[in-house]
Amino acid sequence: MPPIAPKRDHALIQHGLTRNDEYYWMRNREDPKVKEYLQSENDYLEETLQHLNPLREKLFQEMKGRIREVDSSVPEKNGGFLYYTRTEANKQYPIFCRKKDIPNAAEEVLLDQNILAEGHEFCSVSAFNLSPDQTKLAYSVDLEGSEMYTIHIKDLVNNIDLPEQMSGVHGSVYFQIGVEWANDSETLFYLGLDSSHRACQLFRHKLGTDPAKDTLIYFEEDDTFSLSLLKSRSEKYILTHHYNTMSHEMRFLPADQPEAELQIFQPRLAGLEYYAAHLGDSFYIVTNENSQNFKLMKTPVTATEKENWQEIIGNREDTLLEHVDAFENYIVLHERKGGLKQLRISKPDGHSEVRHVSFPDPTYEVIVDVNPEFHTNLLRLRYSSLTTPFSTVDFHMDSGEWELKKEYQVPGGYDKSQYAVEYIHATAADGRKIPISLAYKKGLKKDGQNPTLLYGYGAYGASSDAAFNLSLFSLLDRGFVFAIAHVRGGSEMGRSWYDEGRLFNKKNSFTDFIACAEHLIQEGFTSPEKLAGTGGSAGGLLVGASMVMRPDLFKAVVCKVPFVDVITSMSDPSIPLTTLEYDQWGNPDNKDEYDYMLSYSPYDNLREVEYPHLLLSTGFNDPRVAYWEPAKFLARLRDKKNDDNLALLQTNFSAGHAGASGRYDFLKENVLDFAFLIDRLT
Repeated sequence: MPPIAPKRDHALIQHGLTRNDEYYWMRNREDPKVKEYLQSENDYLEETLQHLNPLREKLFQEMKGRIREVDSSVPEKNGGFLYYTRTEANKQYPIFCRKKDIPNAAEEVLLDQNILAEGHEFCSVSAFNLSPDQTKLAYSVDLEGSEMYTIHIKDLVNNIDLPEQMSGVHGSVYFQIGVEWANDSETLFYLGLDSSHRACQLFRHKLGTDPAKDTLIYFEEDDTFSLSLLKSRSEKYILTHHYNTMSHEMRFLPADQPEAELQIFQPRLAGLEYYAAHLGDSFYIVTNENSQNFKLMKTPVTATEKENWQEIIGNREDTLLEHVDAFENYIVLHERKGGLKQLRISKPDGHSEVRHVSFPDPTYEVIVDVNPEFHTNLLRLRYSSLTTPFSTVDFHMDSGEWELKKEYQVPGGYDKSQYAVEYIHATAADGRKIPISLAYKKGLKKDGQNPTLLYGYGAYGASSDAAFNLSLFSLLDRGFVFAIAHVRGGSEMGRSWYDEGRLFNKKNSFTDFIACAEHLIQEGFTSPEKLAGTGGSAGGLLVGASMVMRPDLFKAVVCKVPFVDVITSMSDPSIPLTTLEYDQWGNPDNKDEYDYMLSYSPYDNLREVEYPHLLLSTGFNDPRVAYWEPAKFLARLRDKKNDDNLALLQTNFSAGHAGASGRYDFLKENVLDFAFLIDRLT
């Protein structure tokens, strides 16, 4: 029998309405009963799925067998060194290395993350930033999954860590961010967090001084804004980016004058978004000023207010301009057209020697790498598709040559020709065409009998590109179809695609996902008895809400760190990210926004009906979507549903939002999901 979660009446009163949240008590992480309950759910999951242990072990060995346990990244030049990471057999984490850019140079290990992780079940490195003279390394580490990092500084000449450390600072489990060096190689800048985990403090630290006395350069008082920090590729400026969902602002100071005052680029205005990159005596600006899909502007470094901005490339109805990268002789525009990422390269005037990078697959992912060198004609890319392995490419911006530096070689052999990739469209209720990327093994019969996994995200304007996934072939080789629903809420089809999937349009995301599911059924790929949905975080909301709206459409659902208790979380400004996201979801203090969120919040709309088999997962230290959201959702669903389908929860007590950090531990999370799906759908 599944664990029984105690009910404790707890009245939540807003706008004169009273909601009883009988599982509100789960929010108290200090209550031993909470951990006891979560552990009982872990035990129940293992007991219930005990029959899958042989399959789980088989899947793990399959997935591990596709990993090149001993491998190395393509070195990237920075100054007089070549930087790369490598992995060793049976070790969870990368080793960060460099060599001098000369023949037969010896390897220098800068940081071994395996050593950092010793004695810990979680280890994330965020900042990894070399001083301009390349004699020192600033790196930040999180050992809990809380996304609160500690900055360390390593003296590379003497191979020792300096004594000073900065704790409780901003970082990311997803990106190498959080620290920037001034050009003197003695001063660094970093971001501090407030009690709600908001990056709002910019500090300056001088090597050899007490971090407790670091100078607070800027404090972001508006609690709907957050800060990010960057250094221009030209190494001329330190820049801060102040942002919320609908408005942006930047400030800057010369990187060779670390004591200088921050200068405001363009004061924030409601609805004005912009991002600036430095080149020569100008800044290049991507902005939405009178341009829904954004345009490219240029302004002198001495006159950065928007009345001085000059248009280079205007708004285009069919093309979204997402970002600009600046090099000494080129600008690279990150664009999106027809749902797919595009790269447009030109001379700095924006119109000479224009090249568009061509990609070989009908749907794919391309990421512009760090590219630390400013004086270069090479653009380092990371490319893959659902069937094309991870590829490191140097694109020659002067000649248009696509130089493949390395394609990941899957151990044991991999034959791309055995698989098919399609890019198709479903029709939403309002007539919008929703792109779907899908892959399957060739020879598939469209008889409605194929187990199918439909993935979606659909929030924050983040697009869900079709990247290679080594684990996925354990499903495809068992006859599964894998599909990505590019629903509204992302930016695949332009800025309107995002705007049509947030605030009072949020339900479009859910009905788009449902339309994609129905289209796969109508086209004979699958049937409700063979279809599963999956998503994480805001994608967990997407899949959870779709399941609550149409429980008849899915046989199984996997929700990872799902945002399913929308009203309660958005009503608590002490929770990280809440105030930053009022323009994304709504502010419950406004009754119309409260009512709309309440109408779709999965936790508040569970009914006494039959629901699909459900697997939920969470991290106890997750600062973004707290563990109690899926825990409460599971308890209430069990209380409501009138079926015998499985409803399971796994809590990782040593991880946060991104799940396990080690490469083998992360595989085990995939193994659980895939074993559950294979068991329920085949």
